[in-house]
Amino acid sequence: MVETPFKDAHAAASGPVGPVGPVGAVRRRLVLGASAGLVARGALPAVAATHRHAGHSAAPAIVGRAAAPLPLVMLDPGHGGKDPGAIGVSGTYEKHIAEAAATELARQLRASGRYRVAMTRSDDVFIPLEGRVEIAQGQRAALFVSMHADALHDRSVRGASVYTLSSGASDAQTAALARTENDADRFGGPHVHATSPEVQAILASLVTEETRRGSAHMASAVVASFGPRIGLLTHPSRHAAFVVLKSSEIPSVLVEMGFMSNHLDEAALRQAGHRAMVAGAMHDAIDRYFASGPGLAAYAG
Repeated sequence: MVETPFKDAHAAASGPVGPVGPVGAVRRRLVLGASAGLVARGALPAVAATHRHAGHSAAPAIVGRAAAPLPLVMLDPGHGGKDPGAIGVSGTYEKHIAEAAATELARQLRASGRYRVAMTRSDDVFIPLEGRVEIAQGQRAALFVSMHADALHDRSVRGASVYTLSSGASDAQTAALARTENDADRFGGPHVHATSPEVQAILASLVTEETRRGSAHMASAVVASFGPRIGLLTHPSRHAAFVVLKSSEIPSVLVEMGFMSNHLDEAALRQAGHRAMVAGAMHDAIDRYFASGPGLAAYAG
């Protein structure tokens, strides 16, 4: 039983145990009036009104303002399980690089105490693209970050980049990258069907303007945070119809930490120290996003 400051007042008002008649009524008014004065001055907590039933009083519920929940950041390590992703020039699997980097980023974010963090996968398993989106939506994530290190035909290209959803690609290289990413569901067997380009365009058109602004703001934060320490592609913020970014409600970005087709990028991403530096830049980008992102008033204070 929770003790409350109104215990004596309720006992006086309950009838059988309190005084009766005019004196008792006056005493009850004095006790209740004094308690109300203390509440008004902040000396006592406010309580909800209660009603007497069958000669007894229900315990008053303490009214308080619960703290707003920390925003949930959903990290999505690309590929996994039967889908290795890109295979580096020395045989490194993208799926392992993506999981290791996302795990380090999750550690840093949790250590900050500012966020709740979840991952679409935390081990080597295959998850369809739309399943990744559904996980984020089911947990009501505030931000979705898909982490990759893909490959390009041109092995001289190196550097990080960030992508947002659009019905059309910003350039030919990004269009090819989106086709490769969207084809990942082929590893899921005949029961998993990748979304057609036509349907992808329709889905992209359903994304709310607020979500688009949030995604663009996060992409800008990534570029600003990576610039001083992580090499970037020319025009590093790009867009295409990536299935994994199709949530209509959650700002979403896909981050390419580098390209496994480039021996320098692959060698760097194999190093835990470099992955920690990438995670640190991502952590800074997420801090920037939540400090000034559009549509995030629910997470302020």
